Amino acid sequence: MKLIIQIPCYNEAETLEVALNDLPKHIDGIDEIEYLIINDGSTDNTVEVAKNWGVHYVVNFRNNKGLARGFMAGIDACLRNGADIIVNTDADNQYCGEDIEKLVRPILNGEAGMVIGERPIDETEHFSPLKKKLQHLGSWVVRKASRTKVPDAPSGFRAYSRSTAMRLNVINEYTYTLETIVQAGRNKMAVKSVPIRTNPELRKSRLFKSMFGYVKKSILTISRAFMMYRPLFFFSIIALIFSLGGIGIGGRYIYFLAIGQGSGHVQSLILASMLNIIGGQAGVIGLLADVISANRKLLEDIQFSVRRMEYGEGHEAQKKEGIDEE
Repeated sequence: MKLIIQIPCYNEAETLEVALNDLPKHIDGIDEIEYLIINDGSTDNTVEVAKNWGVHYVVNFRNNKGLARGFMAGIDACLRNGADIIVNTDADNQYCGEDIEKLVRPILNGEAGMVIGERPIDETEHFSPLKKKLQHLGSWVVRKASRTKVPDAPSGFRAYSRSTAMRLNVINEYTYTLETIVQAGRNKMAVKSVPIRTNPELRKSRLFKSMFGYVKKSILTISRAFMMYRPLFFFSIIALIFSLGGIGIGGRYIYFLAIGQGSGHVQSLILASMLNIIGGQAGVIGLLADVISANRKLLEDIQFSVRRMEYGEGHEAQKKEGIDEE
């Protein structure tokens, strides 16, 4: 059983060695542990620090591509190099490396294909009260959208089985954390959470520049994932809202028409007609999107079969010191 621990990096020279030193060297049930970093266009000596430490693989982006793109490039490299289990952690050492054993244990026991580390959000000192509330709210929304019981959806401390990793598809360029949970839940993958510990903050988060930006991007990510995996339900809600508005305003016009004052409320009739037309169009879009969603599922099954042929069933792929990505 081979475990590869991957770390996305962007100008992490100051903290990377601390994070690498905290990673486990042996886990019961794991025969081999290797380490991989994704250099997301770093302009400092992140790669040099990683190579001097002794990481086995480096995925290089010449320019910064973002967390989601880097994550998927790392997953691809891990699969190509024979990983049976893949763990994703951060370069700022915010997660306790010893808890990686907690992440991989449910996969080793055959209980889950995706395991997410649940941070003690309320006890994390460097999280502001607002951020704590938003973390809980965001996780609740993701649970509803994905039909899972993940208490800490934004957590990037995760483990994936080889089969689950082959099924991952991330469209969003902002982050992979929310979309992969919605995808896993909608595709009936086995998802589990385990409590983990966090370390003191070494640097500020670089994922978002403001709380407003974080909330906006998270809402867009969840909405997009919801549209992809439950399009008919999503557009039916929109159609219902517009149609009910049209019916209500139309009923108002009929009332005035019945008492002989209809000529003064023609604008209500026009508005009601427009709302009902929009509602009908939203319903049609929902039906079309549902058909596209069914085709997407077929394409995902085909992609999974192709990946199994390409990567193999846990075979030891030929190792490379550096993997360059355009």
